[in-house]
Amino acid sequence: MEARSRTIEAWFAMIDASQVLLPRFQRHEAWRATQIEGVLENVLQTPSLPIGALLTLDVGDVEPFHSRPIVGAPLPQPGSRPQMHLLDGQQRMTALWRSLTGNYADMTIFVRIEEDDTAPDVEIVRRWDRKGIMQPVWADDPEATLARGLLPIALLRPGSAGEQALDEWVDAATDDPQTQRATQKFAGRLRNRIASYPVPFLSLPVSTDKEVALNVFIKMNTSASPLKDFDIVVAQVEEAMGQSLHDMVGELCTAVPAARSFGDIEDIILAIGALLLDQAPLKKTYLGRDFGKRLATVWDQLRIGLEHGLEFLREEGIFDERRLPTDVAVVLTCALWGRVPLDSADATGRARVLIRKALWRACLTDRYLKTSSTRTFADFKALAELLRDPKSDVRVELFDTVANPLPQQEELVRAGWPLRKDRLPRAILAMSLRNGGRDFADGAVASSARLAKREYHHLFPVALLGGDRADERVNRALNCALITWRTNRNIAAKTPRDYLQQRTDAAQLGEDEVRVRLESHLIPYQSLLRDSYDDFLRERATLVVARMARLAEGENV
Repeated sequence: MEARSRTIEAWFAMIDASQVLLPRFQRHEAWRATQIEGVLENVLQTPSLPIGALLTLDVGDVEPFHSRPIVGAPLPQPGSRPQMHLLDGQQRMTALWRSLTGNYADMTIFVRIEEDDTAPDVEIVRRWDRKGIMQPVWADDPEATLARGLLPIALLRPGSAGEQALDEWVDAATDDPQTQRATQKFAGRLRNRIASYPVPFLSLPVSTDKEVALNVFIKMNTSASPLKDFDIVVAQVEEAMGQSLHDMVGELCTAVPAARSFGDIEDIILAIGALLLDQAPLKKTYLGRDFGKRLATVWDQLRIGLEHGLEFLREEGIFDERRLPTDVAVVLTCALWGRVPLDSADATGRARVLIRKALWRACLTDRYLKTSSTRTFADFKALAELLRDPKSDVRVELFDTVANPLPQQEELVRAGWPLRKDRLPRAILAMSLRNGGRDFADGAVASSARLAKREYHHLFPVALLGGDRADERVNRALNCALITWRTNRNIAAKTPRDYLQQRTDAAQLGEDEVRVRLESHLIPYQSLLRDSYDDFLRERATLVVARMARLAEGENV
């Protein structure tokens, strides 16, 4: 390993020429505005402060890893190869490059112009689009910006491009020769500091083994700025397959568009992959030396499981992360579908019953409130054995009705508002959507495509129950239905009886059609008509209990 140093101007010349690239297993840009501001202030002040050393890997005739440019930098020319891969220091170099080239879409970075420039203030102005015009408008107006005593930091970019941009900006900002000279002088001093600022780096030679380089990368990133588990597995897969796991995930999400709707797809993939590899979905598993290599061997199985598992969840009334009772539901369901022999219709039919039973017991019981990863693994192993051999006498702890009982009717009555991330209220909502969840007015069934237009509606309005939105008694899962925003607005504060009468008069098919629409949500029509809140909660709970008991046995009801 060799220690060297290179100025920012020299680094920029190499980045501009695609001589410095990132290995694609590097995580993506992650710094916040305050971190970007801090590194710029360290560079600009006199005397300057260090921003830390980089770690690079010299590239020979063949790139050891798939690569990509720093965000905002030019794409490499076809057939070209870089001189080095940047293993550590991506966030710092990305912040410098994007700041000094004006590449951020959501912010513009300025330096305050002051006589004492030993510690210039860096100011970040957030930007937003309003009818095709970036706001605030003054940030793109040289005259207005100078009037505020600010200079865009992109004008301090080293090299001729920055110098030319500075000259043009100053000419546009003011006609006063004295102000022009003062501004040029101030900017010139800062440009020199940036251009000559030395960025040290440690360089691994071309002869460095790929596995060694990956281990160095992992250790450096887990000791200082911790990587996510997925980032480390990305590196392992790259080393094992010569493929980018980021690309594999992108292709998977293209093939299974619902994949990103159920939470952090990267965490979901790791957990499903671990189960398919017969390991618990734990950090210890993901950081194992060969986990990435082994993950690649079950990738096709994982893709199939994700595709069929998410389709199954939506069939069961669980459409996305906002409606998800428990994260275990996604992982366990998809991993099990990855083990289903899809070439047999009978086996698939049996699997549907078994997985439905597991899904609803996962959503309705307390089985996964503690040590969820190890319990998920134990249940998966037993359930996978039953998928393989339906006659197996293997014990599934999830199905133990004594250790993991279904909630009683009173628990359902007390369950809170399903908009919150709470298992039982969301399970109740899912059961109410499973058989259509038709809108009260237009009659359309609930679906993933229609959810964006639906709102959480109080069946008994807040005003009718005392007018306090903070009252837990008002915000019960059994007092909720997911209906279109238009229908929700139309109901407003009407009593259930008044609204139902209005719907009956408006619906072409009359009362029977309105009854069908409500019952598709497990809403007892006659009980709602009586305008008795407590009676309604109990009667709806009775319907939910009956549905819950059958779903928890795997029945398709």
